[in-house]
Amino acid sequence: MAVFSLPNKYGIGCFSKEAYDFVDFLVESKQKYWQILPLGPTGYGDSPYQSFSTFAGNPYYIDLQEFIDEELLSEEECREAYEEYYESDKWYQNASDDEKNGYVDYEAHYHARFSLLKRAYTRSNIASDKEYAKFIIDEAYWLDDYSLYMAIKDYNHGTSFYDWEPALRLRQKKAMDKAAKDLAFDIGFYKFLQYYFMKQWLKLKAYANEKGIEIIGDIPIYVAADSADTWSNPELFIFDKESRPRGVAGCPPDYFSATGQLWGNPLYDWEYHKNNNFSWWIKRLAKCSELYDVVRIDHFRAFDEYYFIPFGDITAEYGHWEPGPGHDLFKAVNRELNNPKIIAEDLGFLTPTVLKLVKKTGYPGMKVLEFAFDSGEDNDYLPHNYDKNCVVYTGTHDNDTVKGWYKSLKRVDKNNLKEYLCIKNARNLNRDMIRLAESSVADTCIIPIQDVYGFGSEARINTPSTLGHNWKWRLLPAYLYGDERKEAAEYLKKTAEIYGRA
Repeated sequence: MAVFSLPNKYGIGCFSKEAYDFVDFLVESKQKYWQILPLGPTGYGDSPYQSFSTFAGNPYYIDLQEFIDEELLSEEECREAYEEYYESDKWYQNASDDEKNGYVDYEAHYHARFSLLKRAYTRSNIASDKEYAKFIIDEAYWLDDYSLYMAIKDYNHGTSFYDWEPALRLRQKKAMDKAAKDLAFDIGFYKFLQYYFMKQWLKLKAYANEKGIEIIGDIPIYVAADSADTWSNPELFIFDKESRPRGVAGCPPDYFSATGQLWGNPLYDWEYHKNNNFSWWIKRLAKCSELYDVVRIDHFRAFDEYYFIPFGDITAEYGHWEPGPGHDLFKAVNRELNNPKIIAEDLGFLTPTVLKLVKKTGYPGMKVLEFAFDSGEDNDYLPHNYDKNCVVYTGTHDNDTVKGWYKSLKRVDKNNLKEYLCIKNARNLNRDMIRLAESSVADTCIIPIQDVYGFGSEARINTPSTLGHNWKWRLLPAYLYGDERKEAAEYLKKTAEIYGRA
């Protein structure tokens, strides 16, 4: 369940009462984990996997109610901020309440939410807060660069740092000192946002942990090309002398895309990382250990070999594989961080060396049931082939919902699926698939909330290699508070008890 998918009257899920109520729902359902998507500030395309910082949090997730309680904002101001934005938007005026509540409008938040947050900052007396003073000192190793980067980006009307004046793009001291002085207010604003983000998230996480619920976080293996990370630490990446990428990340043609996936993220200079004892990665995973109880690392196979696409290519078809850091990275991580809990996202085509690396780390890999029935072959995603050390999913954020997926299957695959499940029709397929996942030997079982309720393709989170319609779906309030909640909680509880997972 993505945080942005939670109900909230201001148009996007956040660390509000609804998040605490969702934790209570998990407790009622006798669940153990809540898996979320990355929490970083989203950039172009609204993807949580393309963030402006690998350390910072998304300001959209800050609960406005805290500012209302502190009298830094009023409820009327919060309501009017959004009404003003939608004044000339005929779609929104004519939309049903379900449509208004059902999808995130990121453009609205970019205008309305930041206006409100800046107003709260202007009215605050944050400089006198001792906890804030401690926070900006403790987090200075990433917070100073991130706040300066965002302030300069705003001054440049949101343009990529690659288009800034050379002195700032290349971080020349005189230009940096002048920017820090001229943009002091905006720098303070971004530090203020990160303080409230961190305070609210850690409070929510503590509540979940006290209730017996652990958080599975999710981190992209790569950082965004236009990010505070690339701007402030160019030595970490395969860049030329002008701090521009020589190659970018992606993956070759596969199940999701005939021309491969061109992500465009800069690639790591693994030789540099190794010579510095992987210190940046250790800092990154140390921060993750603070934010989450378990970490899912996206695209784990790139630690064995990564796909190098020449910068400037318009598809991922002509890339090639290069060796990654292998087990050396995880030896360093385990030594410094005392064996953090990690899930390896090991989906896609896996070579013997990738399988060897996953096995050597001891991390559980992922099994996705939607990948098990598309060929008629006895593949590794069929539950009777599972090893216990894995995490099984009906689907992930990159898949359609179970009901949407079923509609796209070939007739022969539909028949194979029904035979495997021993069912005559697909009327309750989402529940049949949940039962299949929970009855498997997989150590952990994660179910997307969309499959719990049996939603169709309208509830899909992301379609890889597309833009404009992703990362928007939200759960309507009735499913968190109405009879649907009671029925879902009872079903999840009973299923978990039957298969020894409660």
